[in-house]
Amino acid sequence: MTFSLHGIAVARGIAIGRAVVMASGRGDVAHYFIQPAQIDAEIDRVRVGRNAVVDEIHRLQQTIAGMGPKEAPHELTALLDVHLMLLQDEELIIGVKHWITDRLYNAEWALTTQLEVLSRQFDDMEDDYLRERKADLEQVAERILRYMKGVQSPVVQPPTPRRKTQQDLLLDDSIDVPLVLIAHDLSPADMMQFKQSVFAGFVTDVGGKTSHTAIVARSMDIPAVVGARSASQLVRQDDWVIIDGDGGVMIVDPSPIILAEYGFKQRQAELERGRLNRLRHTPAVTLDGQKVELLANIELPDDAAAALKAGAVGVGLFRSEFLFMGRKGQLPDEEEQYQAYRRAVEGMEGMPVTIRTVDVGADKPLDESRRDEAHLNPALGLRAIRWSLAEPDMFRTQLRAILRAAAHGRVNLLVPMLAHAGEIRQTLSLIDFARAELDNRGAVYGAVSIGAMIEVPAAALSLRTFLKYFDFLSIGTNDLIQYTLAIDRADESVAHLYDPCHPAVLRLVTETIAECNAQGKGVSVCGEMAGDVAFTRLLLGLGLRSFSMHPAQILAVKQEVLRADAGRLQPWAQEVIQSEDPAQALAL
Repeated sequence: MTFSLHGIAVARGIAIGRAVVMASGRGDVAHYFIQPAQIDAEIDRVRVGRNAVVDEIHRLQQTIAGMGPKEAPHELTALLDVHLMLLQDEELIIGVKHWITDRLYNAEWALTTQLEVLSRQFDDMEDDYLRERKADLEQVAERILRYMKGVQSPVVQPPTPRRKTQQDLLLDDSIDVPLVLIAHDLSPADMMQFKQSVFAGFVTDVGGKTSHTAIVARSMDIPAVVGARSASQLVRQDDWVIIDGDGGVMIVDPSPIILAEYGFKQRQAELERGRLNRLRHTPAVTLDGQKVELLANIELPDDAAAALKAGAVGVGLFRSEFLFMGRKGQLPDEEEQYQAYRRAVEGMEGMPVTIRTVDVGADKPLDESRRDEAHLNPALGLRAIRWSLAEPDMFRTQLRAILRAAAHGRVNLLVPMLAHAGEIRQTLSLIDFARAELDNRGAVYGAVSIGAMIEVPAAALSLRTFLKYFDFLSIGTNDLIQYTLAIDRADESVAHLYDPCHPAVLRLVTETIAECNAQGKGVSVCGEMAGDVAFTRLLLGLGLRSFSMHPAQILAVKQEVLRADAGRLQPWAQEVIQSEDPAQALAL
């Protein structure tokens, strides 16, 4: 019987194939009290399980060292590093020992209890990417539990070759039937078990746009839907499945008519992808001769390769948070940061790289001295530049590293979440201080352009003050929408109110672009709107000439740019932003 499940579209495209179902790995955990004489033995059981998982990840790292980027993308390498870091987290280890020693919990109970404690801390985080690292923590605990049970892998092996049905033949009788993976969640280690790209797509019960599964799916250019809730329970082994990565839908046991329809869409998408690939080296210029900058958002130094491959002319947003995550108070020193920034700069081969200073805060697990602070709304607390200014030694360390990296190429320095003139002056003073420190050491550093993120309504309403101090502005539409509409985009109960088409949001974006253009200052959009082709024509009509997005989105946006007449779009764009219902005017 045909049925469909809806989730979150995280990697575009259509995959059609037979289901390989991977059951959830945690299963039932025994809960019982132990005797004091058993404490050491229970702690040792956890230690042995943890060491076994560490050894497994080390073996996987050795395996991928000799593999190509398609089989093991650099995102996968980074995620394995995250899992190793979590396995060695003292808070996890000390917490488990506490539950065993003080409460006399058995080893499995102690591990899952400490997992719940740490999971709540992740749930309170505002940043999507960091909050979804809870899934990595859960997977680490699950793998330890499996080893303690003597079960090394939860993965159901792919079905053995079978005789093709009439539905199979609707695809192509000259090739094997593709496989799609259905799981509660996927760890990097799980995905490495199928390193030869055997799967055409993924569906998971949990996850979001910034979950590790989504990151790897995008990097491998594989259609994926996450957050499909009970998919792994409802789909049976070897079911025929369609994954619509554009619409965030999975169709199970489709009729021949539906199958044929999606097969046609899949072939059309492949043809379209081929056409888009031919645009890689085509300059992004509108029909009326307006040059447009298409930049990449990256999170890791090695992402520079994907940016170049996609035809980006620079990096519009390098999120530096990855260096600071999960360090438990031991933040990266200047040299570590410098080497990371330098790799990104050199990787872009002379193209500009915009490095955003660390965008985290007291709600993130970075500083033990602040971990236990009570904060009812971390989004409004000590985060981004507020946290950096509260930790001037840390901030100057990062600034020195960025300035030194600027000696190796074109670097822009971007400051997040500024709202007050006092914050601006303090930030610029610390940048000058960092330069002076480098001068005193005789260290080599380069010139940087300095910009500010416009992601707080107060900043968007204080543009003349901002442009007095900064060389350029970058509009972070994700947070700007959240703060303008007072919507927590991670809260499912109000997420439907998160609206990039709200007239107030569009007005702030419009005024920011117009004021920058009037003063001859650079302006870009680096939020999700930049990579959404539904907004490309509108932003062009509003005068935007610099877009920064995930590398996978660049070619589709470039195609819209090449088809657009920016001059003719101007009056239409004004009509849209003045409309009571801009979404309807945009025909979204």
